[in-house]
Amino acid sequence: MGKILRNMVFTLDPERAHRAAIRALALWGGAGAPFGGGPESATPVTLAGLTFPNRIGLAAGLDKDAEAIAGLFGLGFGAVEVGTLTPRPQPGNPKPRLFRLVEDEAVINRMGFNNGGIDAALARIARLKQRPGILGINVGANKESTDRVADYALGVTKAAPHADYITINVSSPNTPGLRDLQSRPALDELLAAAHAARGTTPLFLKVAPDLDRAGLEGAVRAAIDHHVDALIVSNTTISRPPLASPQAGEAGGLSGKPLKELARAKLIEAREASGGQLPLISAGGIDGPDEAKRRIEAGAVLVQVYSALLYRGTGLARSIAKALA
Repeated sequence: MGKILRNMVFTLDPERAHRAAIRALALWGGAGAPFGGGPESATPVTLAGLTFPNRIGLAAGLDKDAEAIAGLFGLGFGAVEVGTLTPRPQPGNPKPRLFRLVEDEAVINRMGFNNGGIDAALARIARLKQRPGILGINVGANKESTDRVADYALGVTKAAPHADYITINVSSPNTPGLRDLQSRPALDELLAAAHAARGTTPLFLKVAPDLDRAGLEGAVRAAIDHHVDALIVSNTTISRPPLASPQAGEAGGLSGKPLKELARAKLIEAREASGGQLPLISAGGIDGPDEAKRRIEAGAVLVQVYSALLYRGTGLARSIAKALA
């Protein structure tokens, strides 16, 4: 049945299929997620003072506007990260901007932080009846902003009362100039402002896999210096390993199976650079229990998935949670 449903979804334009999936998850969650339930039961993990029901989280990007949180928890995730949310609504980049690379089990996107604005998303979060797992809110800056540090500070300020943790996203390749904020001293200014705005809410930083070793070491050191609670390694890549799909030449960030080796290597580099001072969350190319185990063995406390849901199905979170219990 899962293969039949996937084949049906694959007949739709990728962005239309994405919207249909979010609507279906929202309806299912609103009905109490029958035959699903909350996060898969496993050994809880403590990070940044938070107790995660299991080690598997949903990465930001799937539920950009916090519309389907209950349904996503119903799939077994111990943590769900929504966003990226910006201070003001924005349409994102021109369509088409989302591409399936079926032969490679990958996705290329150049969405550009399309979202309805943080206020609308926070209103939905405030109406949630229950939150059985950990909720993260991923914040970013508007494309046309003249003061991106101020955008991040505002996002953190607004998200803090509603989030279990907040992620600073400076690693998307689809907003021009955004990745420049991963480098010092710009990153120091940004993290200082975010730290001042967060109150007591844990703060995570998400970096790109395209940073060289020196760049990653600088980001790790800045995160430690500014008391960031965890580093998410990593976002999509602008690099292009060998790919078989016709859409391989599309511009944007590549995610999914081809990112596996690079993401794992960057996790190891981050572990070495942090010397155990900074908890690590691994994302990128995790497509099942075996790879999730490798990331935990390589130094990650938690793992996140996104693109693999498209190719491996809605049972992915529960299978990984059970394997990592």
